[in-house]
Amino acid sequence: MSCPCEGLKVPKSKRTQIGLRLLAGISVVAASVTLEVGISHAQQLAAQTDQAPLQQEKPRKPSSRSVVAAAVAGPGASVSGADAKPVRRSAAKGPYYVDFRARTAASYGHAFVWYGKTSQKMVDVAGLHPAGDVLPYMLGHLTWVPSETGASYGDLDVQYLLASYRVYLSEADAKKVFAYIKHLQATSPLWNAETTNCTAFIGRIASFMGLKTPFHLQKPEDYVNQLRDMNDGRQTVQLASDR
Repeated sequence: MSCPCEGLKVPKSKRTQIGLRLLAGISVVAASVTLEVGISHAQQLAAQTDQAPLQQEKPRKPSSRSVVAAAVAGPGASVSGADAKPVRRSAAKGPYYVDFRARTAASYGHAFVWYGKTSQKMVDVAGLHPAGDVLPYMLGHLTWVPSETGASYGDLDVQYLLASYRVYLSEADAKKVFAYIKHLQATSPLWNAETTNCTAFIGRIASFMGLKTPFHLQKPEDYVNQLRDMNDGRQTVQLASDR
């Protein structure tokens, strides 16, 4: 079957108008289809959005520095990560010490002090005792005899220890106390069992530090224990301003 127009000549202007109309019709149909697809897709997205809950961004975990700084600053304070600083903790005890000690001896014992820096094992020892052996010790119960003020036998041995009372000092106070101990050593040339004895010697150090001191005529062990009890076992001292 042949087309009725076959063999007919159509003017050029007519052919142009027909082509334009055909192109316009195709464009309208394509636009309509695209619009319907877009509307359908938008409706599906809307339905999914209504059914699924919104996902919120998770809060960032604050850094440990911020937490510490906020705790120190207190409630209501604003602390940024850049401003947060580590908390500095001050030690409760000073870096220096004086340890009042008593040990066993052939008679009724001996009192002396250890002193030094807490972080170091090496200690200095000061104590008043007769220079020499048995004879000066015996004579010292009757009169004054030459003395020594450094370490004596057994002062560094823990197995001989009977009592100990350690007091801590700041660096500034330690310089003053240690200087006083050395001064006391240099100005104590004599020993006597009843007057310038070992308990009186460490008692002068304790008094300089501001501690209460017991009467010196008693056994070294009892003296150190009573010294601790009279001061309620306090572990730190601060010198008076006039020292």
